[in-house]
Amino acid sequence: MTDKLMELLVWALCDQRPAPPVDAAYLYCQTQDNQASVFGAAQSIVREGLAKRILICDAPPVSGYPGFADWKRELAGIGIDGDVVGRVPVGAVGMLHTLIESRALISFARLQDYKTIMIVSSPFHQLRALMTAASVAIWGWPEINIYSFPGVALPWHEAAVHSQGMLQAKRIDLIHEEMRRIEAYQGKGDLASFEEVGRYLLGRDLS
Repeated sequence: MTDKLMELLVWALCDQRPAPPVDAAYLYCQTQDNQASVFGAAQSIVREGLAKRILICDAPPVSGYPGFADWKRELAGIGIDGDVVGRVPVGAVGMLHTLIESRALISFARLQDYKTIMIVSSPFHQLRALMTAASVAIWGWPEINIYSFPGVALPWHEAAVHSQGMLQAKRIDLIHEEMRRIEAYQGKGDLASFEEVGRYLLGRDLS
């Protein structure tokens, strides 16, 4: 693991909190096995008044994601009022993945003229979610400030389905899978370098 990767990993899991409330917090799509992680974070965000809105993907059930309607019901069930929950449109997609979500999120945030958003995912996926959202911002709308707010940690040695519902492994092993994917997607040009993301986050904090 390179020094820059380690630096970003710690940053993703221990990011500073912006002055509340931010415009929105986005919950990255999860399978049912992992959704409690982002729901728990959403409860904290709403309870502490950290964001004006909780955003979720408006897709129907796809790629292991239970769908917008299901998640809105689940959020209502844990006390997050429907008026607080907003939808991020992704259009007609045959599958969901982190890059599709990030592009949809940044496009939506730009249309809404959001200045600051927090992104929320399961802890093992949080680094890639942050890097992907930051990459899309760097290449398309660097003025937006993106902050990291990891989901609640679930049992690490419990097996869980992840990655479009196609991968099942213990959560501890999913960390290694995420590191492998970061390397692969950087090689494809879908992710900015560790240095670029680091500069974006530093610029965010110094602006």
